[in-house]
Amino acid sequence: MYRLTNTTQHYAWGSPSAISDLLGREPSGKPEAELWMGAHPTAPSRIDGGEATLLDFVSADPVGMLGPQVAARFKNRLPFLLKVLSAAKALSIQTHPTRAQAEAGFAAEQARGLAAGDPNRNYVDDWPKPEILMALTDFEALAGCRSPQDAEQVLGALGALGVDALEPVRAELAAKPEPATVAAAIGRLLEWPADTRGQLVADVVEACRAGADKGGEFAEDFAAALRVAEDFPGDVGLVAMLLMERVVLKPGEAIFLEAGGLHAYLRGTGIELLANSDNVLRAGLTPKHIDVAELLRIMDAGVPVPVRHGTAVGTGVVEFDTPAPEFRLYHASLDTGTTLRAEVPGTGPRIVLALSGEVELRGTRGTMTLTQGESCFVPAREGRVEATGIADLMVAAPGV
Repeated sequence: MYRLTNTTQHYAWGSPSAISDLLGREPSGKPEAELWMGAHPTAPSRIDGGEATLLDFVSADPVGMLGPQVAARFKNRLPFLLKVLSAAKALSIQTHPTRAQAEAGFAAEQARGLAAGDPNRNYVDDWPKPEILMALTDFEALAGCRSPQDAEQVLGALGALGVDALEPVRAELAAKPEPATVAAAIGRLLEWPADTRGQLVADVVEACRAGADKGGEFAEDFAAALRVAEDFPGDVGLVAMLLMERVVLKPGEAIFLEAGGLHAYLRGTGIELLANSDNVLRAGLTPKHIDVAELLRIMDAGVPVPVRHGTAVGTGVVEFDTPAPEFRLYHASLDTGTTLRAEVPGTGPRIVLALSGEVELRGTRGTMTLTQGESCFVPAREGRVEATGIADLMVAAPGV
């Protein structure tokens, strides 16, 4: 087993203190958005406090680190990336590609000569990026598109509050209530003519203010848009977000986002587990690269994003099952004397993160103690691992 030293990503939307509180250190004074645990080339975890990274170790011994099945299936690459994500401001409206779309998009951008790190790239690697997020705090997100009926009704509510410009979009939804019409409506909003875009956004914000004060079915959605408007004034994403489903997860609840699902995280702290990729198509609420046309090509307004509750698979162990072959997420709460065995929370290569308490991990090749905020990589060759102590753990494992 290998203790991990992980990279904190200082994106502008990050919380000033949630990740530092978990790690038990003083805040850096900068936004702390994500803590990456894994072997992604952008920010691989370092091993045992040294300069060597988990990516180095996996590359040097893929079968021993990943196991023969995972190494063969994922071409000697650790298939998942575990994160702590903490948002104080909204993340971009975004979606992620399928594997075939990622491979084709990456190859096309390589052929065009776009260098790695080029800010105009959409595809930074050739992997898909399905993801699951389990809330540690109340977590507000936009997850998927509204039904055609709900989308038509929210635009009707804005019209009743004085936003006349959206009436043609509402009429289209009423005439043809299907997911493709919702996708077309979102595209029309994101590509609203530049000469009237500012006025549209201003009118919608004022309508949201009136609607939030008035109450009613969409009052909380309007209030959410007002909060986002403080951080992204004038952004047309403020209009498009009203055609997306808003959910507030309670701690322990999760959402799974498959390819094509439109989403944006608004605020809160959670554990995110995703395929080992950083491919993101963005279309609003961000200073980063936006490609509305490519996002609209990739997104699928019919993809559901349901709230998921884990399934108990052992004493104190909850599994969040998904169809993604790259990962499986487990939440384990250990009491004194409880033993957590490898066959319960996953097999093969795993990353273990201690959210609280202290735990001793005992494998066939050695032991390791983790305290709050510490994490380790368990290679496949370690075999069965037992965990004892009083601790709250997240375990990431392959989905195959």
